[in-house]
Amino acid sequence: MATTNNLNAKLVLLGDMGAGKSSLVLRFVKGQFLEFQESTIGAAFFSQTLAVNDATVKFEIWDTAGQERYHSLAPMYYRGAAAAIIVYDITSADSFTRAKKWVQELQKQGNPNMVMALAGNKADLEEKRNVTPEGIDSKYLACAFHFIVVPICHRMHTCA
Repeated sequence: MATTNNLNAKLVLLGDMGAGKSSLVLRFVKGQFLEFQESTIGAAFFSQTLAVNDATVKFEIWDTAGQERYHSLAPMYYRGAAAAIIVYDITSADSFTRAKKWVQELQKQGNPNMVMALAGNKADLEEKRNVTPEGIDSKYLACAFHFIVVPICHRMHTCA
């Protein structure tokens, strides 16, 4: 008889206000997209369970607020996290600059074994892109994290 491994993984989303963190979480957890998403206050908690090979993984997801006034609360959410997704808006160079600061903070203060992913969000707004993969310093990308570009849109068939 096969044994099923049950794993819990704390996942935190960090990034600038309006980068689309909540949209990513809602898409992952509920399969929903809201055209107008209200700003998160403090943080929001979600969970999602997935079967991965012979294991069941329960993601405990913390969607943090992007406003500067909530920045001091972030360590409370990323402390002990197995993974972090640092989200930036591909149409905003400022959003990307702040994402780099999140990566630096996690490297200094986060779990040393944390898996980090840098997510360029809003790929459905390609015509307004201000941050290109080519414009990202390869030395920066080599800092032991993954780079992904994520389309968030309300119709699956319209996503790139």
